[in-house]
Amino acid sequence: MSATRRREPAREVPVQVQAIPADQLEKGGARQLADYMADQPGVNVNSAGAGYNSVTMRGVSTGAQTISTVGIYVDDIAFGSSGAYANGAQTALDLSLLDLHHIEVLRGPQGTLYGAGAMGGLLKYVTNEPDSYELSGKVGLGVSSTKDGGIGHTENAVVNVPLNEGVAGLRVAAFHDHAGGYIDAVGPVPGKDINRGDSSGARISLLVQPSSKLKVRVTGLSEQIKRDAHDYVDYDKTTGRPVEGDYERNNAVREPLTTKVQLLSAGVEAELGWARLESITSAQTSSLANDLDYTAVYAPLLQQLAGLTVETVPVRAYSKTRKETQEFRLTSPSSKTLEWLAGLFYTHERGTNHQLSSSTLPGGGDGPTLVSASLPSTLSELAVYGDLTWKPMPGLAVTGGMRIARNKQEFGQTLSGALAGGDQSLAGSSKETSKTYLATVSYALSPVSNIYARAASGYRPGGPNPLVNDPGTGLPIAPPIFKHDSLWSYEAGYKADLLNKTLKVEASVYDIRWSDIQQFTSVNGLGVIVNGGKAKIQGVELGLRYKPADPLSINAGLSYVDAKLTKGSDGLGAAGAPLPNSARLSASLGSTYTFSLAEHEAWVGGSARYQGKRNAGFDGSNLQPNFIMPSYWLADLQAGMDFQRVQLSLYLRNVFNRQALLAASTLYVPLNGPVQATIAQPRTIGVTLSASF
Repeated sequence: MSATRRREPAREVPVQVQAIPADQLEKGGARQLADYMADQPGVNVNSAGAGYNSVTMRGVSTGAQTISTVGIYVDDIAFGSSGAYANGAQTALDLSLLDLHHIEVLRGPQGTLYGAGAMGGLLKYVTNEPDSYELSGKVGLGVSSTKDGGIGHTENAVVNVPLNEGVAGLRVAAFHDHAGGYIDAVGPVPGKDINRGDSSGARISLLVQPSSKLKVRVTGLSEQIKRDAHDYVDYDKTTGRPVEGDYERNNAVREPLTTKVQLLSAGVEAELGWARLESITSAQTSSLANDLDYTAVYAPLLQQLAGLTVETVPVRAYSKTRKETQEFRLTSPSSKTLEWLAGLFYTHERGTNHQLSSSTLPGGGDGPTLVSASLPSTLSELAVYGDLTWKPMPGLAVTGGMRIARNKQEFGQTLSGALAGGDQSLAGSSKETSKTYLATVSYALSPVSNIYARAASGYRPGGPNPLVNDPGTGLPIAPPIFKHDSLWSYEAGYKADLLNKTLKVEASVYDIRWSDIQQFTSVNGLGVIVNGGKAKIQGVELGLRYKPADPLSINAGLSYVDAKLTKGSDGLGAAGAPLPNSARLSASLGSTYTFSLAEHEAWVGGSARYQGKRNAGFDGSNLQPNFIMPSYWLADLQAGMDFQRVQLSLYLRNVFNRQALLAASTLYVPLNGPVQATIAQPRTIGVTLSASF
């Protein structure tokens, strides 16, 4: 486990962390980020489809996020935008199961070791390393069918080639996945299974280890996700029911989306004796091309305000982030008395965000361009961090840590079009220093049980707003910058391997205080980001893994979250309002039974998960009106058989075909538009066949 950037057993890590094996997800038919996190209580993925996600943990969310509150890593690489203007909060990395080893979920602020945007926690994709000793590979095929939907299929392959035994190895993996879709369109452009699409990608990794004290790994990754439409369905805010059918929406224009990800990284690890030196370098790009149908929102508004009749109002949105990172880290050897870690981190990112709102007239002719907007931005950050662990007596460890980050940002905004009020060109810049802290005390009650107490802080960077001055006074009409927001988390936990190590227990209680909350609002008619309001989040988490006998294993998880504003603001809601996308109670339960069938290993398993009701916005808010998502239960089944070199797996997702509301957005509601709700995929049955050598 690498949660503390050290290699240590999960039970000894003084923070709540789960490692989800990739083969477990594959057997259950998981295909995208929302599937990976489905059985993680207290973790919410607000998704409009593959590649278009916002992740929150422990209730740290305001709904429409300025910057993500959950950090995303690929191995040791910080991925995605840390700024407010490149759409990073809505495009959490949706990495396929492309030769992954496992996914780590770290709860609570991770700002000291992992930096900006990890206020609620961290999600880390951990990939398989090349093996320089053994030639091996695996090929997999799968097919699935969704009730009243299309047929899906997947193909993947990986090969590991030792180039020089014990010195160098190469690993190459590739995949393709076709989603059959299950949402239908009615209206001017009807269609069946409109959210179908394809995902494909490849990864190549080279490992060179010329000696036991030096290791170099270079990796290149590329992935593309294409969908013909989003996964959401239009809901009526008043009735809480679909505007059209259960899995139908009205389209005047199609809404395809494409996300692309490319990552090139190089890691060097050198054992110096007195410390381990690591250098992690990366260059990455991520982009989202997204078509939206604004006809139902803006066509009536244009008729009312300008007497203009239009047939459609399509919006083309495109955002892209180019980012480079460099990190150096020194880690002391394991010691019975004193351990330390020190690091230096630098990142530079360039973001683009373009939006074009056009129109068509009755009969199909081109109408006026309503709005054309461009929002280029840059962000540079330099941070130093470190921690020190003192072990004054056997079983007791005390850790203190700190991170100091300095960021500089520039931002531009150009507007034109019929609804822009004339051509505009605005700009802004900011500089800011942020500090985060960490303190933990852990004590081994026995060789198999630990308790810990943890205080930690996290933050999101501040940044610039468009600078507009009043012509009369010369003073800004809106805040020229917004500050970083920050939170403090106070946590106590217990971890143990009990009953002769057949029962694994992880439990924690926490209290989070969030201040200077970043939020979108309007000041003197100008859309900006401001700081305001405070929130308190208190919760309990419990994880159990019980294996009473070899054939049977049982997993259970529970999360209770009480998240609410303690000080209201104009951009959010009043004091006492619950934070969005956070169920008070969520739970999961799963079991697997392994047995022998015709002298081959076989297994059957099932899982169920519960989410309590959640708010999609705030009562009384003009920007994010509230919409209550009901509680739901969902259940899945799996079975399979291992023929040594060949493995056959069957899965059944959403066994009872529940129409559960997984996520909802109310951003269109103030414009008399519908709630955009994401509904659980209908019952899906699938089979996968893999062969290894």
